[in-house]
Amino acid sequence: MFLRSVGSLPASAQPDVTARSCRTSVLALTLLGGPDPLDYVSMYRNLGNPALNVPEHWHYVSFGLSDLYGDNRVHEFTGTDGPSGFGFELTFRLKRETGESAPPTWPAELMQGLARYVFQSGGRCRELVAARLDSGENTFCSGDHVSWHSPLDNSESRIQHMLLTEDPQMQPVQTPFGVVTFLQIVGVCTEELHAAQQWNGQGILELLRTVPVAGGPWLITDMRRGETIFEIDPHLQERVDKGIETDGSNLSGVSAKCAWDDLSRPPEDDEDSRSICIGSQPRRLSGKDTEQIRETLRRGLEINSKPVLPPINAQRQNGLNHDRAPSRKDSLESESSAAIIPHELIRTRQLESVHLKFNQESGALIPLCLRGRLLHGRHFTYKSITGDTAITFVSTGVEGAFATEEHPYAAHGPWLQILLTEEFVERMLEDLEDLNSPEEFKLPKEYSWPEKKLKVSILPDAVFDNPLH
Repeated sequence: MFLRSVGSLPASAQPDVTARSCRTSVLALTLLGGPDPLDYVSMYRNLGNPALNVPEHWHYVSFGLSDLYGDNRVHEFTGTDGPSGFGFELTFRLKRETGESAPPTWPAELMQGLARYVFQSGGRCRELVAARLDSGENTFCSGDHVSWHSPLDNSESRIQHMLLTEDPQMQPVQTPFGVVTFLQIVGVCTEELHAAQQWNGQGILELLRTVPVAGGPWLITDMRRGETIFEIDPHLQERVDKGIETDGSNLSGVSAKCAWDDLSRPPEDDEDSRSICIGSQPRRLSGKDTEQIRETLRRGLEINSKPVLPPINAQRQNGLNHDRAPSRKDSLESESSAAIIPHELIRTRQLESVHLKFNQESGALIPLCLRGRLLHGRHFTYKSITGDTAITFVSTGVEGAFATEEHPYAAHGPWLQILLTEEFVERMLEDLEDLNSPEEFKLPKEYSWPEKKLKVSILPDAVFDNPLH
């Protein structure tokens, strides 16, 4: 019943197609203990729409993120009115090359990798889906961006990352096991990903739709595209810059190589010290604190170079990193609780002087944090990939922060908050201007504001990879 509800949809929506399926080996299925969460991926030949300047292409549709069986083997059945499984399936449109008689199979492997990420999130993803029935949000949603750090087809292509959007033809469908929506993967260049990070994914998707060779109205991925939309049409960069100035950035946090020191206490004072130093072993966050930081970072881009997913094949060296378009609510509250209330066993400390440490990749995002977030009354969090350390920059308008204008540096365990006034942000942007061209300076690089008792260092990766270095 479910397969008839969903499986026939592309053919009914696209009469000029031929279909083929790539089914996962029975031994590889997740429900039988294997590594592949998708049962199969259907592949369709779509003749496009010349009137809309839509070229012929291959259309891929996943099966398995939604509930295919309704028997609680893979997904908990919650009723026909709620989401089916995770509530969505993935689609992908790949430009058909001249003379190509069969669809390439690598997009099916790509979909398996993304699905693996969703399933590895386990119950947490299901909780998020259940908590967002009214808003329609899922584990992935339109406007999200995924850092892949490798050509999607393992070639020499510049298409190395992904944005997600609604499939232009496949509308949400009601099945016997719940509602299923269809999210389309769109391949993008690194420069386009960075623009989406600095502004928002939906804005970049709209720009891609205006450039036929970069996607066009149906956002078809061309792995042979050799130019970014900004190289094709330089005026589009002005639209991005204007959007950042007007709207700010939707990027609320990153996983990063970072650390901080409390310079207001002697390092040997361990009785009440909560400073986090490279080479020291911090006390671990409580479960409550960890959950609060995760809520803050839930939609933030991860720039971790370590694999989050098993690689698609031996050639892939980097894992998937997912960034969700964050909530518009300018608050550090979690969606399941009121404003952050520090755990009674770990008191919040006000600090007089702090030293922030970032690797080059993380430091390059500081101007984005300041210009795209704090100047728009928002917050931005760096979460360490090597421990519990977290650094959150907040503006004066953010609710739920434990840093205040009177005490702008405050720590709750290894979580540091820094409140910056608009005047100080503007000054920091001037002083940190060379971070926009990080290739032009040598590491280590230090910035200091003595009257504010704040120091920022940009350090080599080796310092973070080897704490005893």
